[in-house]
This record gives sequence, structure tokens and C-alpha cells, in this order.
Amino acid sequence: MKKKKAKSVRLPDEQMARLEAIARASGKTLSEVIRDAVGQYIAELRRDQEFKERLNKRLEEDREVLERLAE
Repeated sequence: MKKKKAKSVRLPDEQMARLEAIARASGKTLSEVIRDAVGQYIAELRRDQEFKERLNKRLEEDREVLERLAE
């Protein structure tokens, strides 16, 4: 079984009500529905070329800072 980490997320009442309704209708727990949604969002971002470019830029900036700290 994969290790899981608990996080607290605040959602507007309406969004939470919709998620709870989706979970009940799907026969899933609220946690499963949220994990599925997050997984889909991550998959979508991994296909997004603009996001990849921003991510690579950030990685390079972070690498430069870390290298300066290591000197």
C-alpha cells in the first residue's frame, strides 16, 4: 500500500457539497474523489506545453540559487 499524507484543504461550501454528491453518486469516498480529481489535474498539466516551459524555467532558477548556496 502506498504511503499517504494527510492535508487540510478549505473549499467553498458549494464546491464541497458538489464533491460530496459526486462521491455518493459514484460510490466512492470523498477522499477517493479528491485524489482522482488531483490526479487528473496533474495529468492535464503534464500535457500542457506552456506549463512545462514555466516548470523548466523555475527548475533552472532554483538550480542556480542552490548552486550559489552550495559555494
